Amino acid sequence: MEIIKIVILSLSGLLLLFVGAMRLSNPINAFLKNSGIKLEKEVNLLNEIRSVSSVQLFGGIIILLGTFIPELTFTSFVIAILIFLGFAVGRFIGIAADGKPNKQIIQGIFFELFLGAANVFGLLFLNDL
Repeated sequence: MEIIKIVILSLSGLLLLFVGAMRLSNPINAFLKNSGIKLEKEVNLLNEIRSVSSVQLFGGIIILLGTFIPELTFTSFVIAILIFLGFAVGRFIGIAADGKPNKQIIQGIFFELFLGAANVFGLLFLNDL
């Protein structure tokens, strides 16, 4: 069971680390490539995007630390659940309020739901609470 915890946390942490770093360093290209969203060079919007990207990056770091430091495993699962399911809930609210987004964003919702559910499973069934 230990290997399953490591796989769940590693996938979750690496994804957040990668996405956070890419969006933090170059949000215009990262959003176009990964989400099909064309951003303008609007300082306020880019600042907001970089701040959320930083949360993703630091969340990914903490989640990855949970694979190496047993005392952080519980915290890593909780952070992963909050981030992945938080994004999914926000996207569902966006769909209800604004309409259906493009195919790439819909695929992202499935990844967020899958990793969020995997982390809930890891927290409830694999972690020593």
